Amino acid sequence: MAVSNETFKRLLWWIIAGTRGGRSRGKIILILKERPSNASQLADRLKMDYKTIRHHLDVLLENKLIVKMGEKYAATYFLSPQLDLQYEVFQEIWLKLEKEEKIKK
Repeated sequence: MAVSNETFKRLLWWIIAGTRGGRSRGKIILILKERPSNASQLADRLKMDYKTIRHHLDVLLENKLIVKMGEKYAATYFLSPQLDLQYEVFQEIWLKLEKEEKIKK
């Protein structure tokens, strides 16, 4: 069941900007938009620990921002249909975070 646009936007703000590890989850979303990947591929690409990637994937799965096909190590992750349809909402949040990061430096 799809959530309203406003609820979806709040969820993304919380997952990406309001929680520890949100920037890593944002990077995972960016990669999955380009190309579906498994946890090992994401860990290699982001130069992060495999278990850490799995944790972030679990958070994204629990919040229905991504979906997976396959099981265990062969599981491949994709953006959820709702995130794919409303990707511009994610981009808007991500760009704001990037601007804030530049201001801090």
